[in-house]
Amino acid sequence: MNLKICLLTAAALFAATGETAEKTAIRIGAMASGTLNWELAAMRNQGLLERADFAIENVALANQQAGKVALQAGAADLIVSDWIWTSSMRGEGAKLSFYPFSDTSGALLVANASPIKTLADLKGKKLGIAGGELDKNWLLLQALGRQQQLDLNAGVEKVYGAPPLLSQQLLGQRVDALLTYWQFAARLEAQGYRTLLSGEDMVRQLGIAETVPSIGYVFKQEWAEQHKAALKQFFELSRQARDSLCSNDAEWAKILPLTEAGSPAEQEKLRAGYCKGRIEQWTPAQQAAAEKIYLMLHQIDSKLTGAAGHIQPGTFWSAD
Repeated sequence: MNLKICLLTAAALFAATGETAEKTAIRIGAMASGTLNWELAAMRNQGLLERADFAIENVALANQQAGKVALQAGAADLIVSDWIWTSSMRGEGAKLSFYPFSDTSGALLVANASPIKTLADLKGKKLGIAGGELDKNWLLLQALGRQQQLDLNAGVEKVYGAPPLLSQQLLGQRVDALLTYWQFAARLEAQGYRTLLSGEDMVRQLGIAETVPSIGYVFKQEWAEQHKAALKQFFELSRQARDSLCSNDAEWAKILPLTEAGSPAEQEKLRAGYCKGRIEQWTPAQQAAAEKIYLMLHQIDSKLTGAAGHIQPGTFWSAD
C-alpha cells in the first residue's frame, strides 16, 4: 500500500512538473516602482496567471537603463521602453520590436501661484528637466518653442537630474518649473502644483491630433515570433488586469502599497493618470502620427533617434 501511495505521489508530481514545463517562461524586467509591476501584481491577485499558458519570471531592474542592458544581453525577454529607442536600436542592427503599453506622458509643472503662464514666461527662469538633455518631452517642448519663435535652449537655465531629486528642487523653490515623468507630476499635482502643459498638450499643439503611446513593451522580434501565442495572451491578461484596477476599488486597494502614495489625493491622481493611459487602439493612423513625432525629434536632435531619418520598418510589432 505504501509503495502504491509513493508511486501515485510520484506520478502526480511528474504530471505537475510536466504541466509547468509546458508553459512558456516570459522573463519580464520591471522596476519596483513601475506601473508594469502594478499590473503583474494585479494579474497574480486575480488568479489570471494560474490559468495562463505562460509563466512569468521577474527580473528586478534598478532603472530604465538597466532594463535596456538586460534585454540586449538576453537576461530579460521583455521590458518597458519607448518606440524611439526601439527604432534607433533597429537602425543599429538589433531587431527589437515595440507593442504599446501606455499613452500617459510627462508634464511641465509650476507652483500654483507661479507667474509662469506660457512658454514665453520661462525666459530667464530655471527649468528642471527629468531624463536629461535627450528626454523626448524636452525635445518636444523645444519644438513647440520654435513654433512660437522661442529658443528655450538659449533663454532658459536648465537643470538636469533624476525625477525624485528634481521634485524636491521644485518643492524647495530651487527651480521655477519642472518637466518630469507623469507619476512624479501626479504626486506634485496632489500637493497643489499646476500643470502648464502635458505631453499630450505638446503633441496636439504641434499639430498631431492622434494619441500616440508614449511607452510600450519592447522585446526581440525573433523571440516574439517564436512565442507569439504566449505573448498575445500576456498582452490580453495585462489589459484585463489594468481594466480591473481602473474599475474595481477592491483590486486597486490590493496594489496600493506598490504605488507608494503618501496621501489619498496622491492615490487618486496616480490612479487617474494610470487609467488615462490605457491603450484603446493602435491603428495605422497612430503609427503615422508617431512617424511625424519622430521626424520632429530627429530635426531637434538626432542623437536621440539615431542616424535614420524615419522609424525603422519592424519597430511596431503586430499581434495578428
